[in-house]
Amino acid sequence: MTTLQRALDDALATVRRTAPSFAERYPDDCTVDGFYPVRPARDGLPEGGNEGWTTAFVPGMQWLAWEMTGDDIFRTAAEAHATDFARRVFAREGLDTHDLGFLYSLSSVAPWRLLGSDEDRKAALAAADALMDRLLEPAGIIQAWGTLTDPAQRGRTIIDSLMNMPLLTWAHEQTGSARFADAVRRHCAQLAEHIIREDDTTFHTFHWDPATGEPLRGTTAQGAADDSCWARGQAWGIYGFALNYEATGDEALLIAARRCADYFLGHLPADGVPFWDLVFTDGDDEPRDASSAAIASCGLHQLAAVEADPERAAHYATAGRQLLHDAIAYTPTAEGVDSDALLLHSVYNKRNNEGVDEGCLWGDYFYLEALVRHLDPAWKRYW
Repeated sequence: MTTLQRALDDALATVRRTAPSFAERYPDDCTVDGFYPVRPARDGLPEGGNEGWTTAFVPGMQWLAWEMTGDDIFRTAAEAHATDFARRVFAREGLDTHDLGFLYSLSSVAPWRLLGSDEDRKAALAAADALMDRLLEPAGIIQAWGTLTDPAQRGRTIIDSLMNMPLLTWAHEQTGSARFADAVRRHCAQLAEHIIREDDTTFHTFHWDPATGEPLRGTTAQGAADDSCWARGQAWGIYGFALNYEATGDEALLIAARRCADYFLGHLPADGVPFWDLVFTDGDDEPRDASSAAIASCGLHQLAAVEADPERAAHYATAGRQLLHDAIAYTPTAEGVDSDALLLHSVYNKRNNEGVDEGCLWGDYFYLEALVRHLDPAWKRYW
């Protein structure tokens, strides 16, 4: 048995073990001492409620597990979550976010792709319509956070938004409506031009004047500094630009994905798992972010698939596989510890001391997706 197959088997065993406890109440974003607490009551929702941007990573992992095993314990759990996500979108709960792509690509588009569920298709299209409500003219960007009247957030987008665009691409494929494809094209072009600096590092967030559409400034909300390079953001850039290049054919997005990838790979520590910000390196007393390695592994695999240059494609494929092997050393099995997480030693928000050196739902999902991508060439992504 190969190292990757053993790692997949270990990960699937954990998803199987946690499926009952995650069935009716959602876990929080990150573990506490290795275990996920129940999501706290907030925003008028009860404990364990479906709120925030990370809940869909739970059914996302369950759909992956069902595809890999055929075991209906995973399908049953994921379908129950799909029903709850449909309820959430039609009740218009927690829709004031660009993360509708993260939420509904995994909770609703995934089961539609796998099972052809009409109810899930309707839910995903409703989420896409809600995401389109956040398109700001004349800049042509999707606002990241807050209500559209929030002066602190109006005109701001973030690099994570690239991963939310596939929901709109899917909606265009389903409906034929050009407005979805135009939004993806315009939004991604703005990020390719402004969120990547000349040295190939990325801003976490970028601001446009909401009245004129003029690009203003880059900042960070989770990186070490406005001019540093937040590791998870750089990883989102690899994966997101590669996905949206395939959707749009815009060569600028392929170039952007290469630039993000080359900088990320050139600023890894000796063991291959990045610090939470790429400004840090071996010898710095800072936490790692294994979730960034998992995201980047998926992104590099995707970039290799769309890269026309055979030499570059081979380079990115090899680098993505190596990142995945490096991440395996950061798992509970490798460390001989018990945990609900698939992947340890990640960072949510170091600036706020939130989820530091813990497991996290997105790290778990993208680690499992990376394993599936590298082990099953026929796998069709949910994005």
